[in-house]
Formats: sequence, C-alpha cells, structure tokens
Amino acid sequence: MNMDDFFDRLLTVRFTDDRTGVDIIDQTLIPVEMKRIVLKTKEEVWEAIKKLRVRGAPAIGVAAACGLAAIARRIETADYDEFYKEFKKIKDYLASSRPTAVNLFWALNRMDDVAVKNKGKCVEEIKNILLDEAELIRTEDIAISRNIGEIGFGLIKELKKEGSEVGILTHCNAGTLATAKYGTATAPMYIALEHGFKGDDMHVYCDETRPLLQGARLTSFELHNAGIKTTLQCDNMASILMKSGKIDIIFVGCDRVAANGDAANKIGTSGVAILAKHYGIPFYVCAPSSTIDMNTLTGKDIPIEQRDGEEITEMWYKARMAPVGVDVYNPAFDVTDNELITGIITEKGLCKAPYDKAFKELGIGGGLC
Repeated sequence: MNMDDFFDRLLTVRFTDDRTGVDIIDQTLIPVEMKRIVLKTKEEVWEAIKKLRVRGAPAIGVAAACGLAAIARRIETADYDEFYKEFKKIKDYLASSRPTAVNLFWALNRMDDVAVKNKGKCVEEIKNILLDEAELIRTEDIAISRNIGEIGFGLIKELKKEGSEVGILTHCNAGTLATAKYGTATAPMYIALEHGFKGDDMHVYCDETRPLLQGARLTSFELHNAGIKTTLQCDNMASILMKSGKIDIIFVGCDRVAANGDAANKIGTSGVAILAKHYGIPFYVCAPSSTIDMNTLTGKDIPIEQRDGEEITEMWYKARMAPVGVDVYNPAFDVTDNELITGIITEKGLCKAPYDKAFKELGIGGGLC
C-alpha cells in the first residue's frame, strides 16, 4: 500500500471542514468496519473518549482539544466572563472522561491557558484562536511522533543484519490510530519503511492485549495493511516467544510517565517488561514529552482507571464466559517500574536512567500545573 494513502485512510482525528465538530474513526468497529463519526456535543466527545472510540494518549488529547474548541464556538455570549465560565464547565466535563492519560489534561489545560491569555480580545476572536490552537496541537503531535520514530528507527537499524529480520514485540496499540499520525511505539517501523526498509526486514509480534484486544484489532490491522511482516499472539505467549530468540527489541507506548521514569501503559505492559529483563531484551517506552508528568513523582501516584467487568466476562463472546455475579478485577493500566525500562524515547531525545535528571536535561517539565 502507498504510505500516503495508508495514513490518509487511518487519519484518527480531525476537525470537520467547517470546524463545528470533530471527525474521528470509531475504533471500536475495527477491523470489521472502518467508519468515521462526527462529534458535536460535549456528551458525544466525552462518550467517544470513555468508550474508546478514540483512544491512545496523544489522540485523546487531540480529540479533547478539538472537541473543546468546536463546542466553545457555540457558546452564545459576547461577554468574556460568561464565555469563560461556560468554557470551563465544558473543559472540566471532558476531563472527567478518563483518569490516567495525562495528555487529556495537558491538552485541555493548554486550551484553558490560551483562553485566559487572550482575555482582552473579543469572544469571537478567542473562539477562532482556540480552534487554531487545537489544530496546532494536532500538527505538533504528527511531528512529535515522527521524531520518536526516527530515534526508534536508529535502534532498529543497529540490530539489522544482512539477510535477517529484526524481531520486534509491541503491546496494545500505540500506532497511528493512537496519535494524529505514525504512532509512538509503531513510529520506528513506519519510519523504517520511509528510509527504505522492506516490510519483511522487520517481523513485528503483536500481543493480543486482553481484555480489549487493541493489539489484535488495531495494531495487527495497522501493520499488516502497511505491508510489515506481522504475527499476532496471545499475551501469555510472550515468554516462550522471547525465550525462542525471536525478539530483538520491544517498543511500547504509555499514557503517563512519572518524574522517576515509572510508566503507566495498557494492562500487561509491566509483565512484558519483567520478561524482557529476564531474557535480556531491550525494552523501550515511546513517550511524547507531554505524557511525562513531573508533578507525579513515582508510579505509585498515577491513578489507575478501573473499567467495567463486562469487558472480561461477555464483551467478545456469544454467550457469557463467567458465572453471573462473580467479582471481576479490570484495571485498564499497570505501571512499569523504571528499573525495567532500557530507555524512554521522547521527541527530544532518548532518555536513560536516572530519568528525572535526563528529563530535565532535555528541558522536559510537563505536568498538570
């Protein structure tokens, strides 16, 4: 597939042409159906984020920013104080959709800062400035993912030997569907193609990623359609796969990184990291600097979203697969300890432990301020 056509087809989130709504791919329908939906109300944007119609930390941030700007455009008042009061209500409501992905709060707070900074201007002008800021967040995300991809590609290139493939493992979906373009953990693979690698120069193994199957439904869908050699396996097959010598490097995304380098990502990631440490396989977290929260000192301070037990007991089955009334534990994320992480790839550079020092040296100081 032509890569321009590929990325156009998988354009995750954008404004509608008239900038009155947010146009997204409904990712809950992939791979059976590729359907775009338009979100125009705060309830629709909230539901799309909560129900994972749009997901992945960077894409959530872009969708929230675009949604906030589009909805704020319809606030009917010329008085700044009245406008800002309604704007703040919408912002706080959208922020309640998911607790773990720091990009959600980062993007909404950035939009809030713009609204406050331009207080002296007329409300109609502020509305247009907010629309432009949301689009800027989207275009910046593309550049961020591409920079992460370039750094990750350098690591892949070091492993490539004549006549052999580089074995790569990834967990969940940190692909182009999780960002504005390229992805984070998949960006090194896509950039490799741009630099002349063939699809079979790499062999990417996708963890299925229970219980929501983002690795099966989304990552394997992306990579397979991009022409990259792709194999899907269940999460509990990762150990035998690593032991067999088929994995040379691991790339994962993240939803929040604490100041000490502890990283929250989709449930199961910490188990992959523990296995990688045991088998001596480099484990890299791909993290836009906006996901690094210097106000959260360690992973213990990262809130972990608890999701509906039905995702485990019946979501993917024709008939219920567990006893009615049984308790279900369904955290959406776990935290990988920094000591298990070989490096954290940001758009500003590759960070190695001690991570707090490395972040500061790169001028990274994001958070919830």
